[in-house]
Amino acid sequence: MSEDFIKHITKRSSDFSRWYTDVIKKAELADYSPMKGMMVIRPYGYEIWELIQRNLDKMFKATGHKNAYFPLFIPESFLKKEAEHVEGFAPEVAWISEGGSEKLEERLAVRPTSEAIICSMYSKWITSWRDLPVLINQWANVVRWEKVTRPFLRTTEFLWQEGHTVHATAEEAQIETIKILNIYKTFVEEYLAIPIISGLKSENEKFAGAERTYAIEALMPDGKALQAGTSHNLGQNFSKAFNIRFENKNQKLEFGWQTSWGVSTRLIGALIMVHGDDSGLILPPKIAPIQTVIVPISRGNWKETVLPEAVKIKDELEKNGIRTFLDDRDTYTPGWKFSEWEMRGVPVRIEIGPKDMEKNQVVIVNRINRKKHFVKSDSIIDNLKELLNEIQTELFNKAKSFRDSNTRSCITLDELTEIISTDKGFVKTGWCGDAKCEAEVKERVSATIRVITEKDDSRLNKCVVCGKPAESTVIFAKSY
Repeated sequence: MSEDFIKHITKRSSDFSRWYTDVIKKAELADYSPMKGMMVIRPYGYEIWELIQRNLDKMFKATGHKNAYFPLFIPESFLKKEAEHVEGFAPEVAWISEGGSEKLEERLAVRPTSEAIICSMYSKWITSWRDLPVLINQWANVVRWEKVTRPFLRTTEFLWQEGHTVHATAEEAQIETIKILNIYKTFVEEYLAIPIISGLKSENEKFAGAERTYAIEALMPDGKALQAGTSHNLGQNFSKAFNIRFENKNQKLEFGWQTSWGVSTRLIGALIMVHGDDSGLILPPKIAPIQTVIVPISRGNWKETVLPEAVKIKDELEKNGIRTFLDDRDTYTPGWKFSEWEMRGVPVRIEIGPKDMEKNQVVIVNRINRKKHFVKSDSIIDNLKELLNEIQTELFNKAKSFRDSNTRSCITLDELTEIISTDKGFVKTGWCGDAKCEAEVKERVSATIRVITEKDDSRLNKCVVCGKPAESTVIFAKSY
């Protein structure tokens, strides 16, 4: 591999944070804009987001959800209607007080989330039980004025989807909340090849204004947790604040039961961290903009001999639904191209040169381990599909093995402190449910409850802090 090409990528093992930003810039996923905390998503990075959007959108629509779009600006009076909600977002809200040269009569918030503006419309649209359920999703951008930012993981402006639904009963709203949580879990594991844990958030960690918040959490290679998605049961908090009422089947007025849920471009950050190596990205085939790149070996009159065969292979792969790029540039050597496409995380490389043509074969290279496979030209499709499936599975299994080996149980606060301070990772333990005990852990080791999970270990029957009977089993971790 060309050392000249990769010298600007810091080794992952020596400085994980620097490696992460180096890969983003070198692979041309994103760049810093002139405005602090705001990134420019470059075409290659946006293609990944488009694939995330396309596949997740299919899953939403398969369960009856439809897309809509709501305004970017929210009147201050709307945002203030739900007290807990506005208090939770107040430090992050960007305000507009002037339009052109005129001072506005009422400040406008730049959308930090859309509950307020969407609920104001739902109060107009919903009058009867026949109008329910309302199952709407929005693909949009939001702005949260963050003090500390990092590309994809935490930026002032980011892209996301936010679902907002209204139901006739509390039971229906809870079913919806868990249904979406499971969609997120399935998508992240099957498409992004990232194993996650899911569960309920503590009262302290829940979404401002929600009755209950559920989350999917992934473990990054540096031992920190990343909240990859959330699904909120809002109860009737917002429907009461915005007067979303309907006449039920008994001709009585009652307030709707709501949910909201979302994932964002943070998922791209998770992809980079979980699967990458010292050479750059490794993208799971299901979400890779280019699943295979064809590199013709440029020797002799290769444009007349090798290139036509490479074009033929490209066309055949694309007919079979494999996202393919033919790198026929004559300004770079094959070795340079190998390094570039490895850095960009393309799962499979196909090499073809004059000697390969003589043998009626191609060379197929696996990005994960760089193993070469010599494949006959008439069996490229079957071999490639099989290899792409193997890579997808191997990436998930590798990440799961890391997650499992870095998930530990403990029964004392000293043990928890030792694990978080030295090994990081997920720490499973008992919790009495008292916010004071939760806060003590956070103060001592800067770890928070990521999720409340299933009770599956009888040893964790006491609170790790106070020793009282454990109400729940929880996962503590440091997080992004």
